[in-house]
Amino acid sequence: MTEARTLWLTGLSGAGKSTIAVALKERFEAAGRMSAVLDGDAVRTGLCADLGFSPEARSENIRRVAHVCKLFNDAGLTVIVAMISPYMDDRRNAQIVIGASRFVEVHIATTLEVCERRDPKGLYSKARAGLIPQFTGITAPYEAPATPSCQLDTAVTSVSECVAILYALAGTSEPTSS
Repeated sequence: MTEARTLWLTGLSGAGKSTIAVALKERFEAAGRMSAVLDGDAVRTGLCADLGFSPEARSENIRRVAHVCKLFNDAGLTVIVAMISPYMDDRRNAQIVIGASRFVEVHIATTLEVCERRDPKGLYSKARAGLIPQFTGITAPYEAPATPSCQLDTAVTSVSECVAILYALAGTSEPTSS
């Protein structure tokens, strides 16, 4: 049996993290493989509802999610995390909590321009208008992974292609790129 892993999808808002995570979970379910999605927006309505968006609050958000991932992995579930998680140190700390052999960092490397064009929630427009402080990619930094396990650009790679790549990656630690 394949060791349960955490596929940590990081990237800007609108890059496609949540869409890919949900589609990947459906693929796991179709194969009879237990999995869970931890989406950044959903986590912030419950587990992390008490946190803001300062660098310290973002670190605590990631810390909590990493511990949940470890618990799920220990129970045999593959976890798909869809969170901006903008800081390299926070993702590195998540890897330490979860375990290096279980942590698969996936950079959804879609450009800011494409994400802004998509702007599914109207957040970039609000951030550019000064209505959302500390917005990643506009008024707050995003530190792209230096050496992710996988890098995908949803401007050129379809959701189904991303799912196929990540599904294969979930059972191996081999690097993949598109």
